[in-house]
Amino acid sequence: MGPCMADANSLETLIQALRRLPGVGVRSAQRIAYHLLQHDREGAQRLAQALSNAAAQIRHCERCHTFTENAVCATCLDPRRDRSKLCVVETPADQAALERTGAYRGLYFVLMGKLSPLDGIGPRDIGLQALFERATDGEVQEVILATNFTAEGEATAHVIGEALRSRGLKVTRLSRGVPAGAELEYVDLGTIAHALTDRR
Repeated sequence: MGPCMADANSLETLIQALRRLPGVGVRSAQRIAYHLLQHDREGAQRLAQALSNAAAQIRHCERCHTFTENAVCATCLDPRRDRSKLCVVETPADQAALERTGAYRGLYFVLMGKLSPLDGIGPRDIGLQALFERATDGEVQEVILATNFTAEGEATAHVIGEALRSRGLKVTRLSRGVPAGAELEYVDLGTIAHALTDRR
């Protein structure tokens, strides 16, 4: 194999790796790869190092399952948070969207997914048992269901709500200020804040 073929293989490997990013097709991956190699070699090295470090160091919080470098995340450890409220979200990105509103001061539980029977994702796959244990710790009085307003998010909220109400907990849902079919990560902060305030 000559050096040109080896170079082509390295470039193709980079392009295929970039294609794994959401919303990045072949042409976008090619543009990113050529840009980094032609105009920003230093940026490419920094990106590679940052990805490597994040993949090696970031794990899940033992209490809420969000991303953290420590055993327990800073939010769970913060004594100023209202420990009587537990907000259930699908992803760390959804949690971050709620945090940016400044409208919620309770704690979180991050499911890392949603129920989707057609995709073979059931209650065990998104850690519902861990959620039930967390919600019934004696401190939590209200569980706020902030799963997305998609069919799967609604089904997830329904299953969780029924299970927690049967355990005697107060369960509320984000109000319908968030459009049907919307994902929290992409909804404007004012709408999310009102949905939290007007939860039912």
